[in-house]
Amino acid sequence: MDDLPLVGIRVLDLTRVRAGPTAVRQLADWGAEVIKIEVPDSAGGDGGLGGPREGPDFQNLHRNKRSMTLNLKDRRGRQILLDMARQADVVVENFRPDVKKRLKIDHKALKSVNEGLIYCSISGFGQDGPYEKRPGVDQIAQGMGGLMSITGQPGRGPMRVGIPVADLTAGLLAAQGILMALIQRQRTGRGQWVRTSLLQAQVFMLDFQAARWLVGGEVAGQVGNEHPTGVPTNAWATADGHINVAPAGDRLYTRFCNAVGAPELIEHPDFATGALRYRNRAALNERIAEILAGRTTAEWVELLNAAGVPCGPINAIDEVFEDPQVRHLGMARQVEDDGDPLSLVGQAIEMDGCAPRLTRRAGAKGADTVAILKETGYDAETIEGFRRDGVI
Repeated sequence: MDDLPLVGIRVLDLTRVRAGPTAVRQLADWGAEVIKIEVPDSAGGDGGLGGPREGPDFQNLHRNKRSMTLNLKDRRGRQILLDMARQADVVVENFRPDVKKRLKIDHKALKSVNEGLIYCSISGFGQDGPYEKRPGVDQIAQGMGGLMSITGQPGRGPMRVGIPVADLTAGLLAAQGILMALIQRQRTGRGQWVRTSLLQAQVFMLDFQAARWLVGGEVAGQVGNEHPTGVPTNAWATADGHINVAPAGDRLYTRFCNAVGAPELIEHPDFATGALRYRNRAALNERIAEILAGRTTAEWVELLNAAGVPCGPINAIDEVFEDPQVRHLGMARQVEDDGDPLSLVGQAIEMDGCAPRLTRRAGAKGADTVAILKETGYDAETIEGFRRDGVI
C-alpha cells in the first residue's frame, strides 16, 4: 500500500447513506487511512446502513475503512472528535447544515483546532439558501435537477435512472474537491471548506442538455433510447436480442450503411445530411430496425466493429462481469484479507506504478474504537469510562 498516492492522509468519515461514503471510498481505495465514525447502538445509531452490514451495498461502500463509535451529542464525544481532528487531514460529513451547527462540529468549530484541516460537506441542496434545511435524497435530486424529465420514452411520464447518479456524482465531485484542497494546502499551509450537493451535482451532470437551454433556449425532452441530437443512435432489436449502434455523423453513417448492405440510404433524399436525418429520424429508425432484425446481436457486433462503427450488446449485470474487456480491466476486485472470498466493484482509474487494493472488508461497528482512541492519546481507564457512559 505504500506506493498509493494518498498514503499518510488521515480521513475522519462522519457520513451516512451514499454520497458521502462514495467520496470517502475514493480516498480509502487510493491509500488514505479512513476512520468511519458511527453512532453507538446505545445512542440509537443504525449507521445509515440502508441494508445489512454484511450485505453487498454496505461492503462495497465501506471497504478499506476502520470503524469506531462515538456519541457526538455527548460533550465528551465531541471533545474526542476535536482531539482526533487535530491529528487529521480531512473530515467528510453529510449532515444537514443546521444539524452540524447544533452539534458544534461544523467547519468553524473544527478549523479552530486545526488550521490545515480539509472539511468537506455534502448536502441535498447546499449549505445555505431557501432549501438549506430540506432533507435531500438521490431521487429527489434527479427530479429537481431535470434528469427525470429527459429520461424514458416520450409520453410515458418522468423516469428515474437505474443508479443513484446524483449521490454518486456528488461523492466523486467531493473527492475531487478534497484532492484539490490538499494540493492547495501544500502551497498555503491552510485548510479549506469543500462543499457540494446532490442538486448541484445533478445539474452539473445535465451537461450538454443544460447548455442547450442556457445557450439556445431549447428545452430537451424524452427520446427514449435515442440520442437527443446524434441521429441515428438507438437501441434496436436484432434476431435474438438488442444492440446499441451509434453511427451519428456523415462518416460513421456512410460506414454503417455500407456495412449493413444499405448503401442506398447514404444519398437518400430524406437522410443525406445530418439535418435531414434529425428531421426524419422516425422513418430512418424504422428502416434501420428492419435491417438489424435480420441477424443476431453477435453477428452485428462483429460486422459493425470491423467497419469501425460504434456498437455493442446490451448486457444484464451478470453479463457485464463476464465480458472479456471488463474482466481484462479488473472491474471485479477480490478483497485481500483472510475472510471468505468477497469480490467488490473495482476502481475505474489506472495509474502507472500503483493500483488501488481492497485490503479490508467492512467489519463490525466500532471494531477499532479502542485502538483509535489509544492512538489519539486516551488511556485504557478513560476508554472504559467512555464505554460505560455510552460515549462510545
